[in-house]
Amino acid sequence: MNTNDLNAASSIGLKPIPEGLPIPNRKVIRGWIEPFADKQTFKAILLLASDIVIWFALIAGVIFIENLFVKIILGNVAGFWIGRLFILGHDACHQSYTPHRELNKVLGRIAFFPSLTPFSLWEIGHNVVHHGQTNLKGFDFVWAPASLKEFQAMPIWRQNLERIYRSGWGPVIYYMVEIWWNKMFFPSRKHMPSTRKIFKQDSLLSAAFGLIWLSSLTYFAIITNQSIFTIIFCGFVIPYLFWNGMIGWVVYVHHTHPSVSWYDNKSEWLRAQPFVSTTVHLTFKHHFGSLLHHIMEHTAHHVDMGVPLYQLCDAQDKLEELLPGRIIKQPFSWSWYFETAKLCKLYDFQNKYWLDFDGNKTAESIKVVPSE
Repeated sequence: MNTNDLNAASSIGLKPIPEGLPIPNRKVIRGWIEPFADKQTFKAILLLASDIVIWFALIAGVIFIENLFVKIILGNVAGFWIGRLFILGHDACHQSYTPHRELNKVLGRIAFFPSLTPFSLWEIGHNVVHHGQTNLKGFDFVWAPASLKEFQAMPIWRQNLERIYRSGWGPVIYYMVEIWWNKMFFPSRKHMPSTRKIFKQDSLLSAAFGLIWLSSLTYFAIITNQSIFTIIFCGFVIPYLFWNGMIGWVVYVHHTHPSVSWYDNKSEWLRAQPFVSTTVHLTFKHHFGSLLHHIMEHTAHHVDMGVPLYQLCDAQDKLEELLPGRIIKQPFSWSWYFETAKLCKLYDFQNKYWLDFDGNKTAESIKVVPSE
């Protein structure tokens, strides 16, 4: 079924729901975009193979091109490509990449290798916790804002760390420490109370890939008579830091916005249809969103995780057509991003206000009409 057929099939009998009226429940809304949950094995494998080849070519360029400036540039681009590979693995982890469950597990693990992400641990933290309890304080831990009372009770070092995280420059540190190190890579019982054999196996797989990566860079540095430090710095450290900053920034802008609400009451959270009201559709000029494999068409992804990334644009368009004014659609600019970082420090969960670190109100979230 081609895109035009999908659009036609999903439009039959549907009319936009005017602003001010309650939105339907999730089952109804998912039905609107269900025709877009069409998975294609060949396309999925081709996307992954292409990105893997490009990533290896970038790392090879770091090794064999002598100019240091070029090495640094290629290292950063390689970090961006880790992000692209990760987005493919993210789809596979949701079982939305191909129609084949076991194949998705294999492809997802391969796609996750350069980001050193254990597949099963991401699956629990992202699919179960984040998607199951999006923006629900105490459950969804990703960029969950503290209340003023919580912030004031923190030790000074932790307050300072929060200031760094939410400065606009902190996503690289935030993701590396709070997500990858604490919850993804051999997590302690403090951060992952339940344990499974597969968690350790996937962590070992990620560690093994990291060691092979570092060993290969060292080997090629020696045989090409180059500095081992330079090759590892440009071929591993820079890509890995760029990747952490990229994913930290992506998950921040997905669910942090002056209009986005956070909740600490589950009943209120359920009434708010959080898969729509807590998710931002960030738009870009010059089709840059396609370079991110359409991960920024994020409302559609939260409504139905079964929609593959190569169908998200059409699914997002359908949601915005049928829920006019209900979906937060934000044109991206760096000035917007840093203004958001300035406004969204702490949160008043009762009154739905964003606060600065002194407790001053900075922005008021959208009040959601309870669902039917």
